[in-house]
Amino acid sequence: MKFIHYLEKIKNVDLLGLISLSIFFLFFAIMLTWVFRANKQKLKEIGRIPLDH
Repeated sequence: MKFIHYLEKIKNVDLLGLISLSIFFLFFAIMLTWVFRANKQKLKEIGRIPLDH
């Protein structure tokens, strides 16, 4: 039996897919906004942390 047949048996599988896609999009939209609004100097400091031993 193929995987798609298992998905067809799940009730509201279309709703679950829509919710998952929404969470995925929302997370990356928030992260993109944070990156563009973040203090560039602070990001450079954070980026140097692994190298400053």
